[in-house]
Amino acid sequence: MHNYQIPNMKRLYKTLLVTLLVPLWVNAQTTDVPSGSFTLEQSINYALENAINIQNSLIDEKISDALVKETRGIGLPQIDGSVTLMHNAKLQRFYTAYDPDGFSIGGDLGSVPGIQPGDVVGAQNFFQLPSNGTAALSINQILFNNSYLLGLKASRTYRDLATKTTQQTKEQIIEGVTKAYFAAVINTERIKLFESNIARVDSLFKSTKALNENGFAEAIDVDRTEVTLNNLIIERDKFIGIQEIALQLLKFQMNYPMEKPIIIASDLNSFKLDRDIAYLTEDWNYTTRIDYSILESNRDLQELDVKNKVSASIPSLSAFANLGYGTQSNNIGGLFTTNSNIADAGGVGPDKWYPATSFGVSLNVPIFSGLQRNYKLQQSKLTLLKTENGFKSLKNSIDLEISRGTITYENALKTLDAQRRNTTLAENVARVTKIKYEQGVGTNLEVVDAESALREAQINYYSAMYDAIVSRVDLIRAYGKINTLASPQN
Repeated sequence: MHNYQIPNMKRLYKTLLVTLLVPLWVNAQTTDVPSGSFTLEQSINYALENAINIQNSLIDEKISDALVKETRGIGLPQIDGSVTLMHNAKLQRFYTAYDPDGFSIGGDLGSVPGIQPGDVVGAQNFFQLPSNGTAALSINQILFNNSYLLGLKASRTYRDLATKTTQQTKEQIIEGVTKAYFAAVINTERIKLFESNIARVDSLFKSTKALNENGFAEAIDVDRTEVTLNNLIIERDKFIGIQEIALQLLKFQMNYPMEKPIIIASDLNSFKLDRDIAYLTEDWNYTTRIDYSILESNRDLQELDVKNKVSASIPSLSAFANLGYGTQSNNIGGLFTTNSNIADAGGVGPDKWYPATSFGVSLNVPIFSGLQRNYKLQQSKLTLLKTENGFKSLKNSIDLEISRGTITYENALKTLDAQRRNTTLAENVARVTKIKYEQGVGTNLEVVDAESALREAQINYYSAMYDAIVSRVDLIRAYGKINTLASPQN
């Protein structure tokens, strides 16, 4: 009984392992493989997360943030440390005033070995030994500097500018992806249409060929129908190639891997062309346009630059402190030991490390710079004037874009309506003509002409559809509301 249970337990463990591990393995094999099917909203979101331009813009934001912190750090205490060890192979000669009584301006030299009363120049060995060392710590702190305060404001404005530039890049990505996406959608519909037309004309060709074989149709009718069929096949193959280019462009806009297939999940029915565009004017002003907002940031930066040029003539105040040690010796090794034969007043050699401390405040008052500050200020003011003129030019440009975009979109809708009507009429003519031909009251030439007219009407219709979509995107961008295209309802 005991030997019988062990194999059963082993089989139970194997079953549990298979039950648990196989789904995990299957999931691991499938989660890394993207579906490759994208709606417009998914395409835009993918592009916003992966586009190189977006990534670079986000990096620029981080750079601007680091610049703000760098500028802020200028106002913090600046501490520097230094250590210097130096050996003079030949000392510079020093002179001192010395009287026979053993006193000099620099102090009592009479007790210094090697210096005798009346010996004036021999004191050089006392004042500087061949080797010396210093270890110092310097601290500087800005107390008042108007240029620094303006620099803080400018750095924050620069960070805002980087954020707006990222927003502008996002809008450009949305516009590019939308246009590329619907180019692929239109081509997909065109290819489907050609397939349907090819199937219909191929049926006509086969029936015409059968009628010819039975003596009820002329050979020229067969040839004419075959020419129409061949032209449809050629047109379809051309649009298949165009579709491949459109998909490659969409992948490029999205930064999607070129080697991976991509599937367009949306069709024309999922995209609406608004007849009433009054909603675009709601809460609209020039600042809605990101390029206008960017120009405002540039103006703010230029105004700060003018103020900075003015502040160049304002005094600045800073505090400083210096802490350090110094020593001298007959050689480099003596800098680390007290081995001099010359003793100071405390009985210790001069190669001992002696402390030194100083502190104070520094006031810098610009007085005259050869009129350089004045001319720099003039240049900055003129540049600001050019920026102000840029607002007038940009407003005129925006007004023109909105006016032209509105007219273009309205005309595109009218053209689309006309082409839709033409397509419906051409479809009806082709249908009736084929029925008449099959009933023997029409000619093959009429059928072929009707099919050609239908093909032309369909091509014109989809061209008008794409023009309407593009003009709508351009109009939305002109109003500065391109971000709305990323929402599902659009």
